[in-house]
Amino acid sequence: MAPEPHAYIKKHLLSTKSLPVSEVWLSELLSTQRPGTTPLPALTQTALFRLLASDFTRSLEIPVSNARHVLATDISNPSIKERRISGPVPVQILDIEDIGSSVWSQVEAIERIERGESIRGREIIRTVPQAVQVEEGNSPTHTTGESARQLTPSASSGQGPHRLILQDCRGTKVVAIELKSLGAIKLGETAIGTKLLITNAIVARGMVLLDPECVTVLGGKIEGLDRQWKTGRKTRLLSALNPPETTS
Repeated sequence: MAPEPHAYIKKHLLSTKSLPVSEVWLSELLSTQRPGTTPLPALTQTALFRLLASDFTRSLEIPVSNARHVLATDISNPSIKERRISGPVPVQILDIEDIGSSVWSQVEAIERIERGESIRGREIIRTVPQAVQVEEGNSPTHTTGESARQLTPSASSGQGPHRLILQDCRGTKVVAIELKSLGAIKLGETAIGTKLLITNAIVARGMVLLDPECVTVLGGKIEGLDRQWKTGRKTRLLSALNPPETTS
């Protein structure tokens, strides 16, 4: 007898990804699918894809008894010298900042993209979108390997370390610092809403210290939040350069 889709998907996502899916969210998802005709593995993959593209505060179940799977409500308390997040705690990224690069260099990187420029070594290269090349009757130029990476525009001017704002399914937020490079976290590539699993991480003075041993990057994004974050990033950086004057 084939397993019931709802129970199977819920159990599978919890056991393989440590994601406690909300009953309501999963029921709404399955109501838009065809559980009777769609193979269960395909249905499970669809559920995972939609889950990683969702807001965890709506799609995950808040544990009633097991507090290991959520952040402590006082996680950001700076008076607590050190504690650990046992986890695994699923969280989503709400903000990312490259604290290894100056604010001005990040503004310049954004403006280069706006002008259609990229940097290769000490040279500034004018990049022409492929669509424009086709319209002008030119064959698109294909680059591979290191050349392709050098010519790819990026809004990031450095490689970190990064400062993140994370949020769990209960809505609790915390600041996290990349103590060692996570590799998969890159400004200009990592989307807002990217999902992480935090396990056995140290929290020092209200700040989570991240390294590859305590973080699993699940991927995903929240489309609306990511678009809004990208649109307002240059304004936020310029505001940091020119903070409003305070009157005494």
